Amino acid sequence: MKNKIGFVGLGKLGLPCALAINNAGYSVHAYDLDQSVKNILKTRTIPYREEGADELLKKHTITWGEIPQIVKNSDIIFVPIQTPHEDLYEGVTRLPTSRKDFDYTWLKRGVEALSAEIEKQKEEKIVIIISTVLPGTIRREIKPLLGQYTTLCYNPFFIAMGTTIQDFTNPEFVLLGMDNQNLSSPIEDFYASLHKRPVYKCTIEEAELIKVSYNTYITMKICLANTIMEVAHKLENIDCDNVMRGLFLGNKRLISNKYLLGGMGDGGACHPRDNIALSWLARELDLSYDWYESLMICRENQTEWLADLVKSYKEIYDLPVVILGKCFKKETNLTIGSPSILLKNILEEKNLKPILFDPYVDSGKPPLSNKAIFFIGTNHDVFLDYKFPKGSIVIDPWRQISSQNDIKLIQVGKN
Repeated sequence: MKNKIGFVGLGKLGLPCALAINNAGYSVHAYDLDQSVKNILKTRTIPYREEGADELLKKHTITWGEIPQIVKNSDIIFVPIQTPHEDLYEGVTRLPTSRKDFDYTWLKRGVEALSAEIEKQKEEKIVIIISTVLPGTIRREIKPLLGQYTTLCYNPFFIAMGTTIQDFTNPEFVLLGMDNQNLSSPIEDFYASLHKRPVYKCTIEEAELIKVSYNTYITMKICLANTIMEVAHKLENIDCDNVMRGLFLGNKRLISNKYLLGGMGDGGACHPRDNIALSWLARELDLSYDWYESLMICRENQTEWLADLVKSYKEIYDLPVVILGKCFKKETNLTIGSPSILLKNILEEKNLKPILFDPYVDSGKPPLSNKAIFFIGTNHDVFLDYKFPKGSIVIDPWRQISSQNDIKLIQVGKN
C-alpha cells in the first residue's frame, strides 16, 4: 500500500512536485498560506510556465486541507516553504557590501505549526524539508521546533524552475540528510517507486552544504565559460563555443569526479604557471575580471589557512614541524609548482622552520625518531604505513592517515 503524501507549501517548487507525485498514483493532501494556490487546483490552470503542469493539473486528485487534515491524512509530509532573500541579495543589483543569511521566518512558522499538530495527534510522521538553507540551519533553527513524533529528513531537490516536474521525476540523484539513516527506508521506498536513480545518504549538515555547493558549482562553470567568451572576443580567430566544445571532451579530468576531494592546492608544471600567465593576459586584454588571479589568490590563501592551523598546534605543543611530501602530487618525484613547498615558504614567513621530507626526492630515513607536528603535504601511499612517534600531532588534509595509539590525528575537513 502506497504512503499518503502531504505538502505544506505549494509554491513554484511544491506544486509541480505534488502534481508529479499525485500522477504517480499517490494520494496527495496539500496546504498553503496563499489561498490563490487553492484556486489553481480548483480551476486547473496555472499562472506561470511550468513544463507538464497544465497536463497534470487537468487530471489531478490533490485534496486541499488545513494543517490538521494534512497531518491526519499523510504519512510523509513535504515542506517546500520558501527561504527568500531581500531584493538586494538576489543578484539583480551590484553586489552589496553587506551580506545576509536567507530569511527562515516562513519556514520556521510552517514547521512549528506542523510539529505542534503532529504532537497533538500523537502519531509518528516523517517530515521532509526541501527548502534551501545554509549549513547548520536545520539543527539550529528547525530541530528545536520538533517534537517526539517527528522523524526529520532534509531532502533538497536539484531542479530548475520551468522544468521542475521533469527534474523531480528524473533526477541525477536523491539526497537524504538524516540524523539516523536507519529510519530512511520509507523514504527510499517512496523514491524507488518513482525512479531508479541513486540515493545518497549523509548527515543533515552535509546535505545542506551539498545543496548550496551544487548551485555554486554551476555559477563557477558559467563564470569560466563567460571569461573564455570575453577572451575570445578580444582576440582573433577564436570562437568561444569551439573552445568550450573542446573542453567538453575532457571527460576524465574535467567532466568527472576528478579533483573534487579536498586536500592541498594544485601544482605541477602547468596549473599554477598557466593561471599566472593567463592573469597577465587578462590584464593585457583589460578583462572585466581577472578570474585567473582569483584562482591563485584562493590557492594561496587556503595554503596560508593550513599554515595557520599548523602554527596553532605549534603554539600549544611547541614541537618541531615536519612536512611529509614535497612533490606536487602523489607517486611522483617532481616538485615543480608544489603546494607543499608553498606551505613551507609561508610557514617560514611566520618564523617557523619546518623540516621538509619526501621519500621520492630525499635520501635517508624519514624523520620519525622524535615526536613532532607532522603535516601530510603530499598524499603518497607510503605515508599510510608510517608509525608516528608517541605524542605526535599528525595533520592530514587528505584524511587518509589512520588513527594510531598515542598520537593526535587532525583530519582536516572532517570535524
